[in-house]
Amino acid sequence: MFNPTQRSNYKIYKAQGNVLAPGRQIGVLAMYQLKLSQSLIEAQTDDKVQETTVGDLLRQRAKDRADARAVIESNLYGEIDRIWTYRQLLDDSERLAKALASRYAPGERVTVWAPNIPEWVLMEYACALAGLVLVTANPSYQSQELRYVLEHSGSVGLFLVNDFRGNPMAEIAAEAVSGLTALRESVDLEDHKALFRQGSRATDLPVVTAGYAAQIQYTSGTTGFPKGAVLSHRGLTNNARLSTSRAGTHQDSLWANFMPMFHTSGCGMLTLGCLHAGCTMMVVKLFDPGAIIRLIEQEKVTGFIAVPTMLVGLLGAQSANPRDISSMEMILSGGSMVAPELVRAAIAGFKCGYETVYGQTECSPIITQHHANDHIDDLCHTIGQVVPQTAVSVRDPASNRVVPVDTVGEICVRGYCNMIEYHNNPAATAETIDAEGWLHTGDLGTIDARGYVRITGRVKEMIIRGGENLFPAEIENSLLEHPDVAEVAVVGLPDPRWGEIVACFVRMEDGQVLDPGALRGFCRQHLSPQKTPTMWFQVTSFPLTGSGKVQKFALRQQFLDGQHTAI
Repeated sequence: MFNPTQRSNYKIYKAQGNVLAPGRQIGVLAMYQLKLSQSLIEAQTDDKVQETTVGDLLRQRAKDRADARAVIESNLYGEIDRIWTYRQLLDDSERLAKALASRYAPGERVTVWAPNIPEWVLMEYACALAGLVLVTANPSYQSQELRYVLEHSGSVGLFLVNDFRGNPMAEIAAEAVSGLTALRESVDLEDHKALFRQGSRATDLPVVTAGYAAQIQYTSGTTGFPKGAVLSHRGLTNNARLSTSRAGTHQDSLWANFMPMFHTSGCGMLTLGCLHAGCTMMVVKLFDPGAIIRLIEQEKVTGFIAVPTMLVGLLGAQSANPRDISSMEMILSGGSMVAPELVRAAIAGFKCGYETVYGQTECSPIITQHHANDHIDDLCHTIGQVVPQTAVSVRDPASNRVVPVDTVGEICVRGYCNMIEYHNNPAATAETIDAEGWLHTGDLGTIDARGYVRITGRVKEMIIRGGENLFPAEIENSLLEHPDVAEVAVVGLPDPRWGEIVACFVRMEDGQVLDPGALRGFCRQHLSPQKTPTMWFQVTSFPLTGSGKVQKFALRQQFLDGQHTAI
C-alpha cells in the first residue's frame, strides 16, 4: 500500500542497481530505404498499431515485471526518495482509480496542476483505469490561464500542489476556481487522505478501449485562446512505444524524466515509453543541471530527453564538474531546432547515442525521429525519418497539393497518432485536419528522396522558446488591456540559448512612453513567466499587408537588419 512517509532503503537500491549487458545494441539500427520523387512518405508497416490502453499496459507490466523498479523519485535536492515496483505501482494506481471512480463518472475531466512528482504518475494511471480524461496544466500558470483550462475543459476536479518554485499555486487556484459551477473539488495531491478519499459512487472500474480519450493537452491558440488537443489511449501508448523502441529502450534502462509532466514528452514519451519497456523511470522534480549530472553518475542513468536549452545546461554542468556518466546510452532532443554544434557537443560530451525527435502535441506527439546509426550529417541537419505507422507529406500551403522532394511546403501528418479533435472546438479541428485526414502542422519543411525531413520555418506565428510553444496572440491580447498600449505585435527573435525569445513591438497611445518594467509587471499579473516578453521596442507604425494585418516577418527582418533597438 502507498505510504507517503516511507523512504526507500537507499543502500539496498544501490546494491541492486542496473548492470547493463556488455555489447548491448543501442537503438534500432534499420532505417527505411526510400527513393521518393514526391514529398509523401506512406505509413511504414514494420511495426503494428496495438489496440492498447494505458491501464492494459500497466496491468501487463505488473504481471511480467512485478518486482522490477518502475518509478523512483528524485526530490528537490537531487536525492532519491520513494521507489515503486511495478506491482506496487499497479496496487496504488488501482486504489486511487477506485477512489476517483467513487467520485467521478467515466468520461469526466479532471485537471492535474503540479510539477514532476510521483503523484502525477499515479493520477495518469488512475484516471486511465477509471475511464477519466486527464487534463494537463502548466504549473507556472497564473489565475487567468488556469481558469480558462478548467472552464473550457469542464473539469470536475482540480488536483494540485500548494506551491512550486515560488508560484503560490493554492492561492492562485482559490482565485481561479471562484464561480466555476462544474468544478466539484480541489484536492492537494500531497494530502493522501483527501486524494484517496472514497465517494458515494460505485467503485467498479469501467471497461476502457483504445479509442477512448485519455488526455486533453492544452496548446496556446493563434487567437489567444488555448486549444485542447484530445488524445486517445491508442495514440499515446503506441507513439510512446514506437519512439522509445527506436531509441533502444530495454528492460534494464533507467530514464531520467525531467521533461514537464504536463507535456506529452513527460507524461507520454517517457512515462508510457518506460512502461512499455518495463524499465525504470526516475521522476525528477526540478531541472537542476548539476544535480542531474550527479544523479546520472550515482544511479547509472541510461537516457533522457532534453530540449536544447536543457542540453546546454547539462553540458555546462558536466564541463564545470566532470562526473562518471559512462552509463549513458541515448539522448533524445527536440522541441525546437537543435543546432548542429549542439548535436556534436552532446555526442562528444556524453559519449552516447543521440537522436532528434520532432512532433506536435496533436500527434501524441512524435512524427519523425533519427535512427541510432544515422550519419552525423543527418543527425545535425535533419529531424530523421517517420516513425512506423505514420504518413507524412509536404504540401503547398495554398493548393494543398504534395510538392516534389526537396521543395518547401507545410508538413502534414496522417495516422493513428493524430488527435481525436480539439475539445469543444469543431471549427479549429476542421481547420487543422483536412477532409483526407491530414493534420496540418503549420511547420514548413522539406523531405528528401531518402525520406529525411528538414524544418525550414513556420506557416503559423508560433514562438518556440526553450522547447515550449508560445502563441503571440495570447500575449498581445493581454497587453492590449493596458490603457497606455495602442497596438502591439509579439514576435520570436533568434536567441543562442533559448532558440527564440519573446519580443514585443509596441505603439503607445499618444503622449505615452514605453516603460518595459511596467509592461513586464503588467504581463506577469496575467501570464506565465516564459510568456512575458524579454525584449521591448517602441514603434510609431507597423508594416502591414494589403488587408491591414501586421507583417510580423517584416518586423523580425527589420530587427535582424539593425533597424530596431531594444529599450
